[in-house]
Amino acid sequence: MKRHLLFAALFASFATLSAAPAFARDTVSYFPVEQALQSEPGKVSEDIGLYFAGQRHPAVVKTMGEFATNKKTNAFGKSDLQACQHVFLSAVIELQERARKEGGNAVINIKSNYKNELRESATEYTCGAGAVVAGVALTGEVVTLRK
Repeated sequence: MKRHLLFAALFASFATLSAAPAFARDTVSYFPVEQALQSEPGKVSEDIGLYFAGQRHPAVVKTMGEFATNKKTNAFGKSDLQACQHVFLSAVIELQERARKEGGNAVINIKSNYKNELRESATEYTCGAGAVVAGVALTGEVVTLRK
């Protein structure tokens, strides 16, 4: 009898826990591009130019197309700023790698595209951070610029 009561109590506690809503955090923040680019020195290459929306750049000689990134990183135990800077760099590096693959020398008109919401800014990027994961999505146009 005691055994049945114990199982019933255990079952009731699991049912209560599984019915409780999950309180997941998804904080959308805007952080400075320049600070993020300098947060891990030497990580972003200088051979592929980066121009965020609205920034002036040399004339475009050839366009290879628009490409997107959607990067995530482990945010556990990190501040939103630390996690977002790290994942931002990963997204930028992916754009640079794509430019190399396509034969371009720059990525222009870089915009944030977090959860498919385009945001144009020359100075800030959008990052979504939760308790465990942070994410940055970028789009940019791979081009060859006049030197």
